[in-house]
Amino acid sequence: MKTIPFDINRLVRPNVARLKPYSSARDEFKDFDADMVFIDANENPFENGVNRYPDPQQLKLKEVLARQHNLEVAHILLGNGSDEVLDLIFRAFCEPLQDNVLTLPPTYGMYKVLAGINNVENREVLLSEDFQPRVRETLEKADNNSKIIFLCSPNNPTGNSLSEESVKALLENFAGLVVIDEAYIDFSDKKSWLSRLNTYPNLVVTQTLSKAYGLAGIRLGICYASPQIITVLNKIKPPYNINELTQKRALQRLMEKDKITREISSIKDQKNRLFQSLLEVDCVKEIHPSDANFILARVDDANKRYNQLVEKGIVVRNRTTQPLCENCLRFTVGTPEENDRLIENLKSL
Repeated sequence: MKTIPFDINRLVRPNVARLKPYSSARDEFKDFDADMVFIDANENPFENGVNRYPDPQQLKLKEVLARQHNLEVAHILLGNGSDEVLDLIFRAFCEPLQDNVLTLPPTYGMYKVLAGINNVENREVLLSEDFQPRVRETLEKADNNSKIIFLCSPNNPTGNSLSEESVKALLENFAGLVVIDEAYIDFSDKKSWLSRLNTYPNLVVTQTLSKAYGLAGIRLGICYASPQIITVLNKIKPPYNINELTQKRALQRLMEKDKITREISSIKDQKNRLFQSLLEVDCVKEIHPSDANFILARVDDANKRYNQLVEKGIVVRNRTTQPLCENCLRFTVGTPEENDRLIENLKSL
């Protein structure tokens, strides 16, 4: 198949293209560490650690991320969780009541919710029985108003990575953006698509500090894309969307690379142990392979087993209502003690 040329000017909403972004006081003066008297932003002058507005561009945080991923800062945008990043992408590129996006269920449910919030048609193309993209059907579903394809790899709730061949075919034959959600990439042995940003101008990669980095409570999502795409998103993002406490906590955690590596290794070891233990549970009928920090398993009766586990004080995720996931439960890998308790109770059902 012939590679489709990419034109960002065709994708950006006309009102966004014309928009002059808001310039905050901290955008106009950027030397935060200088010995200056700051009386430009109507702040409370009494120092308490958070009386000043945070850096609206989170430069120190971006510099660390850029260095760790061998990228330029111009490739990075930060959001209040990945959900804000995804919402910004909708708002920048999708005209309400006119454009559409494509999603590949079963997948992360917020893509569909955000399409609804932004009044954008969501065209769904089910994954194959082995949870891989059906490339031809996906491309046939697209038209001139199709702006984005959302892919989740490793996928949630299935846990598997999408094949490189399928993703590559979509990138090369879709004229819009291809957003690859890599929330779980740190648990996978597969290579991140970040290394291909310069190869595919329509590629957008989102990641998060909520999973492997253990910072779900601070809400920090990351968008990696071409400087042209990042420039568009920066035009519409709120000026102070990442607060000072989040920036400081994220910087602290990013410096703990050895600790993070040990935690990821422990989670992967526990996942393998949990997988083997689930094979011995009578009510478990099928276990899907996983590159994430969870396992999707088909049981005899998902609703019944879910309720039984809740009664025993264990909360899992019932995914039986999702396409291709009938009678499936999703088990997040916990601590060794939590996993022991899960397996013990499953075997007793």
